[in-house]
Order: sequence, then structure tokens, then C-alpha cells
Amino acid sequence: MFVVNQPAVIAANRFGLGARAGELSKIGNDPRGWLTAQVNGARATPSSITQLVTSAEALKTYDEFIEEKKGLKQDKTPKTDAKEVLRPMRQAIRNIYLAQVAARYQVATYSEESFRERLVHFWTNHFAVSADKFVVSTLAGTLENEAIRPNLHRHFYDLLVAAESHPAMILFLDNQLSVGAYSPLALSSRPHFRVGRKFDINENLAREIMELHTLGVSGGYTQQDVTSFAKVLTGWTVGNREGILKTSQPGKFVFREKLHEPGAQTILGKRYGEDGVNQVLAVLKDFSRSPSTAHFIATKLVRYFVADEPPAAAVESIAKAFRDSDGHLPTVHRAVVNCLEAWRDERTKLKTPHEYVVSTFRAFDYLPAEPQKIFASFELLGQRPYTPGSPAGWPDTASRWDGSDALMKRIEWATQVAHRAGSHIAPMELASLSLGETLTDHTSIAINNAADAVQGTTLWLMSPEFQRR
Repeated sequence: MFVVNQPAVIAANRFGLGARAGELSKIGNDPRGWLTAQVNGARATPSSITQLVTSAEALKTYDEFIEEKKGLKQDKTPKTDAKEVLRPMRQAIRNIYLAQVAARYQVATYSEESFRERLVHFWTNHFAVSADKFVVSTLAGTLENEAIRPNLHRHFYDLLVAAESHPAMILFLDNQLSVGAYSPLALSSRPHFRVGRKFDINENLAREIMELHTLGVSGGYTQQDVTSFAKVLTGWTVGNREGILKTSQPGKFVFREKLHEPGAQTILGKRYGEDGVNQVLAVLKDFSRSPSTAHFIATKLVRYFVADEPPAAAVESIAKAFRDSDGHLPTVHRAVVNCLEAWRDERTKLKTPHEYVVSTFRAFDYLPAEPQKIFASFELLGQRPYTPGSPAGWPDTASRWDGSDALMKRIEWATQVAHRAGSHIAPMELASLSLGETLTDHTSIAINNAADAVQGTTLWLMSPEFQRR
């Protein structure tokens, strides 16, 4: 049997996305070195991602669909005919989404820096948007590729600004609809108000930044702080293609003074003077430096990498690294690697469907060529890519994924994978290459005694060793 030291298995399967053939031997006796090398410095964008359309291009496709739909409605085109006219445009939107899914999992499956890729996925889920909102369906993957990937080697503040100013985030949380009551646009439009119409702020983005992205629900802020921050964020929007707010760069972030609520605002006891977009940046800078943010981020990282119930000592060690480095992400990520609790032998984390599928792809060193087939695996197991359904993102605790129905779906999927692989693989060999010395005697005996390769593969993929990390 292929045997390696346990820390190498932990590095590949708990920190990384699952071991590929030969990866455990590459990690060897320096698992921490293998991991920390992945967090330092910038990386070139993978070629499969550079080939995707940008967020501005994706949003243009969506806008064209909406304009065509409006035109058909104005022309009173029968619904059946309108549906046929719109079908290819709707499919174009779907294809953009599927292309983003395929590129994401191509990188995840074949990456030699799977810890770095797992961090990309962690931060994407932290700054969650959901593609089940139609306008976001073309944009969800672009937030990951345009805001998350390019900022992993920078400070949390840089990542925060990039995520909050991305069109996917703004449109997901409706900040383009937020207009100050005393903004230039509101004041100039008042004589023309229709009955019942008014300009008002939208608090969604402000609330989620404070509650989910920085300070946390226990961060000490009040409803008045949310309202004041929402006023600061007015004008934080996306460029239009048409109308009075048309810009030269449609589909990209823009700060519009016309929509901005003027004047100073007090947030968490600090007064922020009127300074246009810099007023927003000043608030985000202070949020990024708050001890509450350090603790909140550290708790999420420990829950993600160590245990569903985060050990307090581990949380404090990572929070300290965050505070002392001013949120320098490589320093924070190295602190995660150096967390003693993360190197315990216990497999405390049940893989989410996302992790389970990716680790299987990596173990087989295979990804389906058709984007729809990639998507179908995640859909079957209940975790469609880029669709967490809420700004809170996908949960990664066992209570969300270990129900009887979820288990049956995993068995169904593992069986499908095993049948597709057929007798062309040796399940015992793959089990050893992916699990190393964590492969138990009980599982080894079960695989060796299986009726055929299909049954052996299913037993391997459903073993406790493979299901947990």
C-alpha cells in the first residue's frame, strides 16, 4: 500500500481540495512549507478564466435581454411568441453562467496550489452573491475572478473594497436603487414627482457589509449606524448604458455624486465628513481595522479549516495575526496553517457537496468536458455553484449536510461516478493515493473484498475517510 505521513494527508485534504495522484509524495515531509508557499505573492490569472467574458460584457448581455423583453411587452407581442424570441438570449445568459462554473472547476480540479484555490472559494463565499437572482446570474463568477483572485496577496481592506464595489455585489444587494433624499438628483426631480414616488436609501449593502463582511452580528453597531452607513453608500453604483445617468463605462463601478446623500455621517461614534467616494473608503478602512472584524474573520476561518465549533485559542491566534498585520491576508493565511488545532488527526469537518465533488474530480484527475455535466453533480447534491441563496453564503457545518436525504444523494452520486469509471480503474490504488495512511484497515478490507471495481470505487468514495477532511 502507498503510505505517506499523516501531515501530508492533512495538508492536501484539510487545507487543500483533495489529493491528486502523486501529490502526497510531492508534499512529503514539509506540509507547512508546501502550504505557506501558496499564500505568498500574486498569481497570473488561469488561462481558463482569462477566456471568460468580463462583468461589463456579461452585464451587457443581460441588459440587451431586458431591453428586448421590454420592447416585446410594449409591442404587445403574445407571450408564446415573446418566449420564443427571448429563448436564445436567455440561453446566452445561461451559457455565461455555465462557462464560469466550468472554468472554476477546471482550475480547482487541476491546480497544483489547491490551498490557494480553497482560499479563493472561502472568500467568495464570505462575500457571497447568488446567481439565482437573474441579474447576478451572469456576474457571480466574475466577482470571484475580478475581486477575489487578484487580491489574495493584499490586505483585507483591498479585498473588501474590491468586493463591495463589484457590480455583482451592488446589483445583488440593490445599492443601485439607493438614492439620498437630499441628493442632487432627488432635489432636482422633486417638482416632477409622480404621486407616491420618492427617492430613498436602500440599507441592504450597508447592513451586509457590517453584519456579514466585517464587524459581525455582535460587532456593536446599531440600526442608526446601518442607516448612516447606507447614506454614505448612496452613489456607490454601476454605470448605465442609457438614460440621464448614462456613463462612458457602462457595467462598471462608478460613484455618482448625483445620487449621493451629502453631509457628514456618524458611524460607531466617529464622524465622517462629506468627501464623496472617499467618505465610503474611510468607513471601510475603519471597519477593516476593527478588532470585531479580526475576531469575526478569524472565527470563520477556524470554523472552515478546523472544526464546526471553533476552538477559542485558535480563533485568538488568527485574530491576533489579523490585528498585528493590519489584515495582511498572506499573514492571516499563514496563521491558519500554523494553527496547532488544524493538524490534529481527527477528521472533524464533513465535506460539503462542493468539497466532496471537487476532491473526487481531483482524485480521478478528471473533469467532465461538458459544463452542464459539471453543474449537474453539484445540483444533485444540493449545492449549485454560485447560488447560496442568501448574502450569508453556504454553511460549512455538518448539521447542514449530514441528513439522511443528503447521504442518499451522495450514495447515488458516488454510484454514478463508479459506473462511469467502470473497471478501468483500481479503486484500492486510488484510495491509497488520495488518503495515504489515513485509509483505515476497515475500508481497505471492504474495497479489497468488493464484488467488482464499481462496488470498490463506491465504497472508497463513501468511506468516512473520504467523506471527511
